[in-house]
Amino acid sequence: MVALYPLELRSVAHDARLTPRLRAAMGPHLAALLRTGLSVALAWPANMRASRDWMRGIIEAAGCAHRHVLHVPVEVCLEPLAMCSAGGRHEYVVGREEFDAISG
Repeated sequence: MVALYPLELRSVAHDARLTPRLRAAMGPHLAALLRTGLSVALAWPANMRASRDWMRGIIEAAGCAHRHVLHVPVEVCLEPLAMCSAGGRHEYVVGREEFDAISG
């Protein structure tokens, strides 16, 4: 997201506002890949209903089968966020409070 929106992405609130733009661009592309028979794995949070609905829409548009693979504990999700925040790889810090806010 930072690579796509370097001047706009400064907080979790900005991320929430920009995510629909990324979904609009990626959804048709992902459906096209699936229609060719390729497998697609998304490292995209699906902890909110809107995210799951978006993913289901891609699957339906492609007319293919799907399966859920990972159910990850919150602590495991927080580890890479902490590393990115500590390493200065984010334009903003993403901690437990921000994670809870975007996780609904």
